[in-house]
Amino acid sequence: MTTRDPASHLVHDELAPASELAADCRATGLNLRLERVARAAASTPPSIRYEDFPTDRPKREITISEAATRLANALHLHLD
Repeated sequence: MTTRDPASHLVHDELAPASELAADCRATGLNLRLERVARAAASTPPSIRYEDFPTDRPKREITISEAATRLANALHLHLD
């Protein structure tokens, strides 16, 4: 960016030249990674059909260690 005279209060004097503004826009466009967003927008949407989602999923096993049990007992919590 070019430096501007801080004493100037005119809006048009504070603007950078058009070539510098265009270069800033190009650099911003490259850093936004819009290609990935464009590919995602153009790809097929996820299915909303009921058959495409599993209905029965196995439950995760929860284990309580001895240390957790001792700590819960010391705090008078009951882990059943």
